[in-house]
Amino acid sequence: MDKSTGRAIEIGRANAGKVITFRKKALRRRTQAISRQAARTETSVPAVLPEELATHTESMGVLMAEGDSWFDYPWTDILRLLEDEHGYDVHSVARAGDQIEQMAYSGGQLERFSRQLEKLLRNGQIPKAVLLSGGGNDIAGTEFGMLLDHANSAAAGINEQVAAGVIDQRIRLAYVTILSAVTEVCEAWIQRPLPILVHGYDYSVPDGRGFLGGWAFLPGPWLEPGFRDKGFIRLNVRKSMARNLVDRFNAMLIRVADMPEFPHVTYIDLRKTLSTGANYKQYWENELHPTVKGFRLVTDHFVEVLAHL
Repeated sequence: MDKSTGRAIEIGRANAGKVITFRKKALRRRTQAISRQAARTETSVPAVLPEELATHTESMGVLMAEGDSWFDYPWTDILRLLEDEHGYDVHSVARAGDQIEQMAYSGGQLERFSRQLEKLLRNGQIPKAVLLSGGGNDIAGTEFGMLLDHANSAAAGINEQVAAGVIDQRIRLAYVTILSAVTEVCEAWIQRPLPILVHGYDYSVPDGRGFLGGWAFLPGPWLEPGFRDKGFIRLNVRKSMARNLVDRFNAMLIRVADMPEFPHVTYIDLRKTLSTGANYKQYWENELHPTVKGFRLVTDHFVEVLAHL
């Protein structure tokens, strides 16, 4: 193991330690508050569940999730489909737009993750697995063009040194850090790691479509502006370069999941799930997010893995 990877594991564990210490103090305050209120609070009457809920109390299991917009997309995403079409109960702290570096180093999602896990344990529920999604926002967007050398330059295409620095170094270390932190939190509360599922992305089509078209204040497009600024106009050329980057991202994630420190981490390969051919708009809502049909196909991969845990 190289020095930076070892340091990333240490940072993840240290970040988890800070969150655990913070949460233990909060839990002590919670216990004191309950004790103060218990003596003067009448016994509450159990709530009567609406018929729609009372008749649908069974579950395929409890899942927890951290991540980005593939877990937090309007109306349909992987987590919603796991709940509504596959019967899981999902507790998520995912937030659209978050980078994997934010998850690894800012602490917000990790603290909320610990809080959600505590609630589940108080109710006697141990999650079947943790789902983690991230990395796309670290590449796409306003800085995407930095990965490219201009189409008219002597080294036209993806700048290998920049791509290696961003994907193989920066994002890889962030993944090692957040995986170490999530593992540490789970071990602190339930004395063992939970299975963690991570996924790469499928081959996208940089056609300039953002969320609902990407007009005005709406998010996106995330790839086309960078390609256009660097002189790459033809869609088939952009698709080929995007494919290269997606393959590189997945290869990095496979290496992380294969680390001996993470025997409980499973990588899910989503490549070639969604079409990039003439009918790609049936599968891709925009440059980065699947359609409802596409999300269903992607979610099937998660269901298959979860069935064997």
